[in-house]
Amino acid sequence: MLMPLGALVALASPAQAAEQATAAFSKPSDWGSGFEGKWTIKNTGDTTISGWTLKWDFPTGTRVGSAWDAAVTNSGNTYTAKNMSWNGTLSPGASVSFGFNGTGTGSPSDCTLNGRPCDGSGGGTPGDAPPGAPGTPTASGITDTSVKLNWGAASDDKGVKNYDVLRGGTEVATVTGTTYTDSGLKAGTSYTYSVVARDTADQTGPASGSVTVKTTGGGGGTPPGQHINLGYFTEWGVYGRDYHVKDIVTSGSAEKLTHINYSFGNVQNGRCTIGDAYAATDKAYTAEQSVDGEADTWDQPLRGNFNQLLKLKKMYPHIKVLWSFGGWTWSGGFPDAMRNPAAFAKSCDQLVNDPRWQGLFDGIDLDWEYPNACGLTCDTSGPAVMRTMAQAFRAEFGNQLVTAAITADASSGGKIDSADYGGAAQYLDWYNVMTYDYFGAWDKTGPTAPHSPLTAYPGIPNQAFNSDAAIQKLKAKGVPAEKLLLGIGFYGRGWTGVTQKEPGGTATGAAPGKYETGIEDYKILKERCPANGTVAGTAYAHCGDEWWSYDTPATIAGKMDYAKQQKLGGAFFWEISGDTANGELVTAIHNGLNE
Repeated sequence: MLMPLGALVALASPAQAAEQATAAFSKPSDWGSGFEGKWTIKNTGDTTISGWTLKWDFPTGTRVGSAWDAAVTNSGNTYTAKNMSWNGTLSPGASVSFGFNGTGTGSPSDCTLNGRPCDGSGGGTPGDAPPGAPGTPTASGITDTSVKLNWGAASDDKGVKNYDVLRGGTEVATVTGTTYTDSGLKAGTSYTYSVVARDTADQTGPASGSVTVKTTGGGGGTPPGQHINLGYFTEWGVYGRDYHVKDIVTSGSAEKLTHINYSFGNVQNGRCTIGDAYAATDKAYTAEQSVDGEADTWDQPLRGNFNQLLKLKKMYPHIKVLWSFGGWTWSGGFPDAMRNPAAFAKSCDQLVNDPRWQGLFDGIDLDWEYPNACGLTCDTSGPAVMRTMAQAFRAEFGNQLVTAAITADASSGGKIDSADYGGAAQYLDWYNVMTYDYFGAWDKTGPTAPHSPLTAYPGIPNQAFNSDAAIQKLKAKGVPAEKLLLGIGFYGRGWTGVTQKEPGGTATGAAPGKYETGIEDYKILKERCPANGTVAGTAYAHCGDEWWSYDTPATIAGKMDYAKQQKLGGAFFWEISGDTANGELVTAIHNGLNE
């Protein structure tokens, strides 16, 4: 029997308007035991996609580590990736990618995108689209051990069946209504919640915005210990590294930090100046991205990292924040600025304590690499310049914190000997002693050596290049032990072309790194090239033809024992985005200093 032409057209129209998309997998990098995975999702239909959920299976032995540009969870070998708040909308023909670091050698299988096969087959009609995102949860009834959540209902063409409640990205409950009370929590602890809707076809939509809640009690707001645990937060980390102030909370690190150094401000024309104004004060954050679950508005006077840090301090009032100026790249302005130390210090005070971000900064950190010595450029201001600078800044900043990041070169006639660090110490609250980057692939043929040795060891390329030598030399110059913080790198340095497992091997050049050759974050190295040896209080790893050195939780514990034995003020680290998503290195410093 033949159908009239009009009936055929009527049946075809909905299918033509259906949501259709594909998802393709690739491995931009593969190093045998691990890889960088990448999914690319493309809208191949003729209607806009308002959210996407990708599911796939990996064989046993292959798993996902850290991910970016998507929220990735798993149940056994099945992985689910959901769009972020800013990349869920795809117009016809548009595409979006997200990536992750994986271990193992397997490939994905049984892939579905919004409930349909990833190759775009399976057709579909507008009636089988997944649900939309629920409203961002709000919290009430907060106690020491529980919190009540409420959220706005999600929309779906066939109706929402229930909601998955996520705590820290992990499902903790499935409910039919739009409210849930989470109990059995820890007092004085922060938890981050979001909600995902599930329709009658058992399809899940994009996650809601998230809200971070801190339970009462537990001594919240008190410092986590007598020793300083200071971390650097980099201004540029909000771009390629996709690391934001909220990550300090969700990782559990906020409870354990005592101080944050915001880096870096610049030194130009004799003055302190802002580094990247967009990242610092203007970048807008959605509710999901924000520390407190509140979205920025277009007309609010302060956004960006500064506003997020203010929210962090409100939630964790024990944390002190300093603005760090200089660093390796921007130290070149110090010699000119020190032609008029008082004017230099005043300009910095006016910027650090600007009314636009009143209450944010508790002081200033001066990171001059290096006074009366050579770094990226060379300075010939004379050995007294460090003392003069410290005195001028103390006079200007009064009771606010004034600190300095300094060299750890203990060689005879080296950088510690080049400036009056002992004389300057009386005006400073503490020194961040950069006891890392002693050795690296700038010596491209080696010998391989740990970049942050705690002590000397047989075969070390330079006997004075170790943490203990620097600490002892600074003490001998009159710096009180309690004004010295031991430096920890949250990264490794490595060579390639290495056949010898133990230190002292030859190499052909710098090992590949995600952002720069010869250097890699700890969170990547622990999966990609696990440590298989220790020397001089730090770890090293030989995998394939690569050789890396870096600190692990175990070696950090040893270094914190040293810091306590030497009666140091504590420790600091560069920098926080190199840590794992659960903050295991920050935790290791905290535990080591306070046990």
